[in-house]
Amino acid sequence: MNRALGAVAVAAVAAGTARAAYAGLRRRPPAGEKTWTRTNHRGEVVTLLEGPAASAGAITAELIAAAAARSRPSRATSLAGAGALAFGLVDDLAGSGKRRGLRGHLGALAHGEVTTGTVKLGGIATTGFAAAAPGALPDVLINAGLIAGGANLLNLFDLRPGRAIKVAVLSGGLIAAGSAVTGGPGSPAADGCPAVGAGRSAGLVAVAAPLGAALALLPEDLGERAMLGDAGANALGAMLGAAAARSLPRPARVALLAGIVALTLISEKVSFTAFIERTPALRKLDLLGRRPAPLSAPAAADAADAADPSAAVPPGAGTAPRPRPRMGRHRRGASGAGRVRSSLRFFRIFVKTPAHQEP
Repeated sequence: MNRALGAVAVAAVAAGTARAAYAGLRRRPPAGEKTWTRTNHRGEVVTLLEGPAASAGAITAELIAAAAARSRPSRATSLAGAGALAFGLVDDLAGSGKRRGLRGHLGALAHGEVTTGTVKLGGIATTGFAAAAPGALPDVLINAGLIAGGANLLNLFDLRPGRAIKVAVLSGGLIAAGSAVTGGPGSPAADGCPAVGAGRSAGLVAVAAPLGAALALLPEDLGERAMLGDAGANALGAMLGAAAARSLPRPARVALLAGIVALTLISEKVSFTAFIERTPALRKLDLLGRRPAPLSAPAAADAADAADPSAAVPPGAGTAPRPRPRMGRHRRGASGAGRVRSSLRFFRIFVKTPAHQEP
């Protein structure tokens, strides 16, 4: 009961800090509001400030927990989140978007081009190893893989409002449940220690900070006012990876890491968005809480004309239909000729990129 109450307290601190950070960043955006402005899949303006705010809330809560309980795992989780936040910001603010996914960034590196995505991958891997150490070499490798892999995988889902946070909540629930079922890191399955059940609440405590911060800003994400971006998705994913590393026995961690690697490789060939759209249960979950897709003006007019031909609007009368925004990843806003060039550049990227770059 005490550990459960502790988890609730950590989640509350993370949520409150995230909301306060978001409000402060919105009032005074570092380097100006345009630095953080992007357009979403509808072509509407959103801000990237949700990511730094959610990350700050989760990291702050873990640091407070570490100071209160002198907890090395909490410090490690904070380090994993801070590293992913820092390198995610580099990709958010300086990345061109021309190279995406492991194939794109590693392919560029093979040709001598160092992209911001490559820097991010290397930086998150390095801080992941730092957060996973010290320990037995197999555990350090597994835990570093969970941190870096979790950061990358959650970012692959940040393509529609609320999707990455929903995946984070489901992942956190699985980690907490896995810890409760297996007995956590102190179980015989982990290292032969006789303290059966010593870590059954470890997963709940470990995921409290990232989930508390993420859920606090979920309304902004679902309302399409803000998005996590690389900084937020990478940081929350890394912290969930660190949570799994500190709360699950080795066999469970190996299985989880294998699943992360498999999904990452699949994403190079299969569009997650297309798969979700084709799967009714996943599509229903994905749309939960989101605004419905607007009916295009021509389709609406055709339907009205079919129902009542006398009500058809003559050509040239009324308001011209709003052009349908081009779908795609969130990108920096522009104006005038710059917006035209950006649109053309994005169209070329959309045509030439592999399937994992979502429509």
